[in-house]
Amino acid sequence: MLSTLQPPRCSLSRFPLHLPSKPFFFHSKQTPYPIANSALTDQLPSSNASQSLHSQILSIRHSLLSRQITATQLAESYLNRLRALEPHLNSFLHVSESVLSDAREIDGKIQRNEEVGPLAGVFVGVKDNICTAGMPSTGGSRILEGYRPPFDATAVKRIKELGGIVIGKTNLDEFGMGSSTEGSAFQVTANPWDLSRVPGGSSGGSASAVSARQCVVSLGSDTGGSVRQPASFCGVVGLKPTYGRVSRFGLMAYASSLDVIGCLSTTVADAGILLHAISGHDTHDATSSKREVPDFASQFGAVDSLESKPLKGLRIGLIRETLENGVDGEVNSAIRAAASHLEELGCSINEVSLPSFSLGLPAYYILASSEASSNLARYDGVRYGNQAVADELTGLYENSRATGFGSEVKMRILMGTYALSAGYYDAYYKRAQQVRTLIQKSFREALDENDILISPAAPSAAYKIGEKVNDPLAMYAGDIMTVNVNLAGLPALVLPCGFVRDGSSNLPVGLQMIGAAFDEGKLLKVGHIFEQTLSERRFVPPLLADDIVG
Repeated sequence: MLSTLQPPRCSLSRFPLHLPSKPFFFHSKQTPYPIANSALTDQLPSSNASQSLHSQILSIRHSLLSRQITATQLAESYLNRLRALEPHLNSFLHVSESVLSDAREIDGKIQRNEEVGPLAGVFVGVKDNICTAGMPSTGGSRILEGYRPPFDATAVKRIKELGGIVIGKTNLDEFGMGSSTEGSAFQVTANPWDLSRVPGGSSGGSASAVSARQCVVSLGSDTGGSVRQPASFCGVVGLKPTYGRVSRFGLMAYASSLDVIGCLSTTVADAGILLHAISGHDTHDATSSKREVPDFASQFGAVDSLESKPLKGLRIGLIRETLENGVDGEVNSAIRAAASHLEELGCSINEVSLPSFSLGLPAYYILASSEASSNLARYDGVRYGNQAVADELTGLYENSRATGFGSEVKMRILMGTYALSAGYYDAYYKRAQQVRTLIQKSFREALDENDILISPAAPSAAYKIGEKVNDPLAMYAGDIMTVNVNLAGLPALVLPCGFVRDGSSNLPVGLQMIGAAFDEGKLLKVGHIFEQTLSERRFVPPLLADDIVG
């Protein structure tokens, strides 16, 4: 499927990413080039802010508007890096053929002193279960191989309207059902920190691409942790918004009451900027919230402007159940060290108990599988999906689904259909919904007493490719840290906080911060301060450590 890529036979060092070696400062001198008049532009740091935000998006914008570099040069640099690394990583299922023409269009506007959007020159990877007009959108499944939607998902449309450039479609577990990308019908993605390990899933391609700097930011989907777990494995920032914050229109439905579109980036500031770009009510999605989108950029300040205790008075709850049996010892140590760092920043740390926490995993898999069995019924070779040859209609349905779906998808459809059947509905689906109510109640009570809850994003660091492929229960257990947040519909932010040593590899560990509904701003503020004050930690994979400029 990756027909647009021709990997060059040369060293990676020939393709340095030419971004400024230092973050830009925004001084009082007004830029001579116009900025798009949009809500997002109004909420980016003003020219007299004089602050360093460690943001690739803002650095790119400044470079373009000050004419230090062109969008075409940036595009060539990112495409060269993508081509050089892709044979090793397999992050992408498709690369856009219009990247250079889109970049030239931005350059033309700048040359003519026309307005350009606040995401101009920002190259965005999009998970392949999010629809993109004119580009393949397969959901990682053979049943949709070759499908090109006639429309963009609302999140993608908003990015394009603000000047962002979709660089390609990233790999995933089929329809988002998996935790490693090993469930993709097309390829397995490798982790940039250790090519023998998984990047996590199901948004593993999006996380790997951001970690390897094949794109600036990326979109993923999160049904039970599919943005946050790969963010932890790949050492990047992953943001799952509150359910309803971002429109789901154009996202291929897996479990409609749990699915959200999330953001992956190398910094918290970029995650906040991207979230602002894609948030807001959408008439195409009745579940999207009509709440006003807050000024996320106002939460970001430079480290040199911080007080000695910038988080003084903030109450942090460390979830006790997430640090008990089953969690890797080094992961446990990294999370407790992160809690100590938050305490040094002025937070008060208290252990909290969520008694229903362990019930989340079985409830999630019953509910998600039940919804999947309904949502995926549309892929029958008649309404949607590639059609198999058959002599009669029933055979057409059977053959199309048998050849189009992978084993994991088939298993979850069967599980969901069983749970919804007349004789077992009360015993499984109804009881799982009751557990969901208990989980929502326990989170609400914990967040009444604390501003933010913290936990690991995963019980271990990235594991070897193939290590759990024949043990689905072990793979499902890896979602224990994340699924409860989806059941409660809450926002969560994952950012790298440390490393664990496994053989010859240093593997990143992610800290998960959980907030109250629609309180992403607080998570971003705390995450940004934590990130900027984490001393002498560079979360750049060894694959790129000597190659990246900036």
